[in-house]
Amino acid sequence: MKFTWGHGIVVALGLFISFILYLILIFPIGKQNSELVTENYYEDELSYEKVIIAKKNAANLTAKPQYAQLPYGIRIAFPKDINNENAKIEYYLYRTNDKTQDKTGSVQLDADNSFLIPKNFMIPGSYTLKVLWTKDGKDYQVDYDVEWK
Repeated sequence: MKFTWGHGIVVALGLFISFILYLILIFPIGKQNSELVTENYYEDELSYEKVIIAKKNAANLTAKPQYAQLPYGIRIAFPKDINNENAKIEYYLYRTNDKTQDKTGSVQLDADNSFLIPKNFMIPGSYTLKVLWTKDGKDYQVDYDVEWK
């Protein structure tokens, strides 16, 4: 029996169907979880101009909050001109690949003008830390990429 063009078409179709079935059934098994950062993605995108202004305000500061990763957690130290009486401070700790590990909070500064996010809040991996504060009616925001070990 000879191999004809009809046999070639059947073999090509069989290979194509096998490839499609592989993509549908086998390939997604090893795929990582990829979720939107927030549930209200589109609404948040429309209000992003406020974030741009807050980041620009923070960039224009002479003294910015200092980030330190310590064995017992993450410490954010603010300049001396920011205190609990004239500032409202919040943080958002976004887990890069699992939104169930996201943490948020409003904090009060301690005597050293800093606050601590304890290590028991985090598991090893990648996070984005957003620190937002309002001082004298003006919004500020700084972002840090965190690799917690």
